[in-house]
Amino acid sequence: MYTSPWCPDCRRTKQFLIQHAIPFVEINIEEVEGAAEFVMAANQGKRRIPTLEIDGRTFHCSPYDPAKLRRELGLESPEDIPHQP
Repeated sequence: MYTSPWCPDCRRTKQFLIQHAIPFVEINIEEVEGAAEFVMAANQGKRRIPTLEIDGRTFHCSPYDPAKLRRELGLESPEDIPHQP
């Protein structure tokens, strides 16, 4: 997970991952060389954090959206998914 210490969405996302016992590695884009550039490349030139990378797939959670995190991480149960008519 690409983050920055000043980012409230990053703090919320970290808390979500901890609450769901999902292990993660935090990469501070202000300290790790090339990390900010990676985030911008993954987000069409925008510095959106947190940006998560899972098995080569990236997505951002800015603004913080727990429903999006559940979807992206495969945590939705069948009853959470809207049924199509």
